Amino acid sequence: MRILMISDVYFPRITGVSTSIQTFAREFVRAGHEVTLIAPDYGHSAPEPFEILRIPSRYLPIDPEDRILRPRQLRRYDAELQRRGFDLIHIHTPFLAHYSGLRLARLLKVPVVETYHTYFEQYLQHYVSFMPAAWLRWMARHFAVSQCVAVNALIVPSQPMREVLLQYGVNTPTVVIPTGIALEQFRRGDGAQFRARYQIAPERPLLVHVSRLAFEKNIDFILRALVRIKQQVPDVLLALVGAGPAHAQLVAQIQTLGLTDNTLLTGYLARDGSLENCYSAATAFVFASRTETQGLVVLEALALGVPVVSTAVMGTKAVLAGGRGALIAEDDEADFAAKTVRMLTDTALRERLAEEAVDYAQTWSAPVLAEQLLQLYAEMLG
Repeated sequence: MRILMISDVYFPRITGVSTSIQTFAREFVRAGHEVTLIAPDYGHSAPEPFEILRIPSRYLPIDPEDRILRPRQLRRYDAELQRRGFDLIHIHTPFLAHYSGLRLARLLKVPVVETYHTYFEQYLQHYVSFMPAAWLRWMARHFAVSQCVAVNALIVPSQPMREVLLQYGVNTPTVVIPTGIALEQFRRGDGAQFRARYQIAPERPLLVHVSRLAFEKNIDFILRALVRIKQQVPDVLLALVGAGPAHAQLVAQIQTLGLTDNTLLTGYLARDGSLENCYSAATAFVFASRTETQGLVVLEALALGVPVVSTAVMGTKAVLAGGRGALIAEDDEADFAAKTVRMLTDTALRERLAEEAVDYAQTWSAPVLAEQLLQLYAEMLG
């Protein structure tokens, strides 16, 4: 198959969407298919085993880290794309890429599918806070329905996200296909190297949280829980790995809560071993986002044998079904703190969960889940 993907975001912009696109596209190429990705031009990029058409872009006003494609610049490729004989188009983001993808599908006369990656009802309130919450919810739902009904099929990363769209009234054929894990990348990490890099003592209890530092990630909840954790484990250290629009607010909260000596902000870590080393250095991985449609970072931690303490909301509820490798906490700071203290202080529990984590992660193999998506493509073309 010749697959044309389009997205308003891709590496070097680090997001779960970027990771999902990369994981599936690489697996498709390994399986003998051709992939072309249309994505913003950030000025620099790393080579991939698939083709990327970088399109000039502009910043998104409500989130300066993100960019959206310039449609006029993309139209310059119309004739070339028509000659290429693509079989279908897969849209990955709901901004200009969505509408450009629909236009290209009409131009190329091919089916179009879309992955619903982001739970916008919970996302918008953090970036357009000057508008009433009820109005934002209505707008997000109306926006979602109008886009979902315009494509031939939808992919969602988890059953909870599918249920949300059904509640909205979306009747487009929808299939749950999570993003898999490149297990060969997450088989080993050098935790000692990470600790040495940041001068963290080998015996110091280390919690790791990996995500974009964004308001919807609920990191402020983890910091408030850390105050309680510190009372019982005074030398605990929380490493926040990522960057984003909430950075300044989180730094201020850390200072207000008296957590300066108990937190480490590393910025983004590259997936060249640096991120894997960070995971492996952790005594436990902590997560509390309420908006994830899947929660890939939780799976990455589990694949490296790092036990997890997390709430189970939306996508993380699906990922952590059964609780293998994890302690599932209530959406409550006291319970989250108590579960984390238990994880930090019970060596036998950690060892058991670490073994469960590695075994459970094997069920999320990227080739297996990529084959499921290829089967959906084939059904649409058949």
